[in-house]
Amino acid sequence: MATQKLYAGAKLRELRGRLALTQKLFAQKLGVSLPYLNQMENNHRPISAAVVLALAQEFGLDVTELSTGDAERLVTDMREALADPVFAAAPPPLADLRLTASNAPILARAFLNLHRAYRQTHERLASLDEALGRDEAALRPSPWEEVRDFFHYCDNYLDAIDRAAEHYATSGTHGKDILIKAEQTLDKLGIGLQISNSPDLRKFDPAGKTLLLSRRAAGPTLRFQLLHQIALLTQNDLLEATLDLAQFQSTEARSIAKIGLANYFAGAALMPYTPFLAAAQTERHDLERLADRFDASVEQVAHRLSTLQRPGAKGVPFFFVRVDQAGTITKRHSATRFQFARFGGACPLWNVHQAFEMPGRFLRQLAETPDGVKYFCLARDISKPAGAYGAPVRRYAIGLGCEVTHADQITYADGLNLRGHFEPIGISCRICDRPDCHQRSVPPLERALRVDPDRRGLQPYGIDSFQEKP
Repeated sequence: MATQKLYAGAKLRELRGRLALTQKLFAQKLGVSLPYLNQMENNHRPISAAVVLALAQEFGLDVTELSTGDAERLVTDMREALADPVFAAAPPPLADLRLTASNAPILARAFLNLHRAYRQTHERLASLDEALGRDEAALRPSPWEEVRDFFHYCDNYLDAIDRAAEHYATSGTHGKDILIKAEQTLDKLGIGLQISNSPDLRKFDPAGKTLLLSRRAAGPTLRFQLLHQIALLTQNDLLEATLDLAQFQSTEARSIAKIGLANYFAGAALMPYTPFLAAAQTERHDLERLADRFDASVEQVAHRLSTLQRPGAKGVPFFFVRVDQAGTITKRHSATRFQFARFGGACPLWNVHQAFEMPGRFLRQLAETPDGVKYFCLARDISKPAGAYGAPVRRYAIGLGCEVTHADQITYADGLNLRGHFEPIGISCRICDRPDCHQRSVPPLERALRVDPDRRGLQPYGIDSFQEKP
């Protein structure tokens, strides 16, 4: 089988910029000629095995950073954005999108930000929000979406925060003693901890130096919220430095991101990287066993598994998603090539939607996305009671998965025929090329349609396969 060529010019330019090296000096250190380096940086030539080895030996680069995961995500995101009816002309060929993602990723992200801003303003106008008459109507991304994309393009792994959390959790205490350590930290800071009947999960009073946690919260939630506050109290400089690097466009986005960073610290402290990775491998990623070992919830464990991407010590690359009963994605993180819809709901053929129909069960699925990549998918419903009779119960479904090549490391995949049938799933109907999907909601953008008033099949139109619209 032919080996896939590696084009990563943007990554090479980024590395050279971080090292503050000229092309000439960089080429010397890699043992190649200046013209050859220039061709690699512009994706006119693939990166050779010798250069990959030199990058690892000379600069300690984790060669997995050269993967095309970011470029593939950008291509998928651009295809979905270009499916917007505002782009009336024929969309650019897929080859052009791939060139843009590989050679000009900053331009690609700028285009996505611009389209997101357009959608936000259009939705405000459609809802009669008087957007044009208000100062905050300026074209800018939704703070929530901006933060979501920040974590998305970081592969949901933040090295400095992860290592700080691991150091905090493993210095002087281990495993289930993390709760005791957190309480001792509050004592050193002169902060009192109270368990109350408050409807708020967590409430900190800086003036009174009191932290209130709700006794209605389940044990894993209580520990998580306690560690979240520890992050805000003891890791503020690190969190702020990370926010400075992210360069968010609004104070709202920065504030939301800080909550996300504190959540990241809490999860990483509850499940420290090195012992958690070892346990995950030993338990073959059994969510319930890991939840028991680390006093965490199944959702917390699934989320943490999707973050195990430390250079030199990576775990199985998982994607993690949480959806509500309407199919709206409320959390999405991916260390794989698996792509989520940026707008609208997820593919209805994906087993994460079926989890609501079979509560308390782990559902398994072998799925194939339109790009031909095959995945093992796991789904389960998650209920979050409000702690009182008559109070609303929040219901979600979580999905966890990896490329099928890693399925032998997952206990849930045991007994499945990994060479058998794979369910064809998509990302978004607008960019899904499958012509015979019985759950299609709208036509695909890049396929010509055949409309015959005398014939009705699965859809009121036919789709020409493998033929772009003229």
